[in-house]
Amino acid sequence: MKRFIALFSLFTLILILSACAPSAETLATQTAQGQTSTAPAWTQTPSITVTPSLTSTATFTSTPTVTQTLTITSTPTITATPTITLSPTYDFPDVVVKELAHCRYGPAKAYLHAAVLEPGDKGTVRGRFKYSNWLQVKFDKINYFCWVSPSVVDVTGDISLIYYTEPKLEKVGSNMYGPPQDVYATRDGNMVTISWNQVVMTLDDDRGYFIEAWVCQEGVYKWWVFSYPDQYTTSYTVQDDPGCSAPSRGEIRTVEKHGYSDPVPIPWP
Repeated sequence: MKRFIALFSLFTLILILSACAPSAETLATQTAQGQTSTAPAWTQTPSITVTPSLTSTATFTSTPTVTQTLTITSTPTITATPTITLSPTYDFPDVVVKELAHCRYGPAKAYLHAAVLEPGDKGTVRGRFKYSNWLQVKFDKINYFCWVSPSVVDVTGDISLIYYTEPKLEKVGSNMYGPPQDVYATRDGNMVTISWNQVVMTLDDDRGYFIEAWVCQEGVYKWWVFSYPDQYTTSYTVQDDPGCSAPSRGEIRTVEKHGYSDPVPIPWP
């Protein structure tokens, strides 16, 4: 019984003490306030959360660059095709040799012999001379031009359409002797005498001298040519009257079988 009374008293005491103790809520509040009041004294050790650095390994996908190749379509250039107007080919007058004759390097008998012409030889007229009626002809059998008198050929065609031309003595050939020296002229009335020194040539080469002059005779201004066949005669006299509008003049050359020398002017009196 006594034991029962003792247990009952202990239980009663525990109840009283429990009733007098603060509640759990009060204890929690007090604990929070105590922590707050002591907060300045805390040393905060931060909690470091290591977030791993992710290294992204990029996978590059090569996107090809598209290069466009242009296909150039050429636009054709239209070239006009000219209309060709055909001009008629001029038909040179034809000649046929009538008799044995000489073809010469100039339009007169005073010029050097160029070729022998025989009856039946054919050619075409390529030129004519202003101061004589001689014709420059290209004969079929000769590979150069030469001059003939119209009296020794038959001509078919209109020679009036042919251009005037001059003899080209510098193209005939070479001359190793040179022109005459000490050329002078004297007048006696209407007669003019031309003189010069002899040019010594071999017998085989010697073809004398050639004089070309423009003189006044009976009021007419004339083209005048003369030649000596050898080197020994060294003067020549020609009629030259007053009264023409142009002055008289002339020149002289040495002639050998290969050609003409350069001309020397005659100091006309």
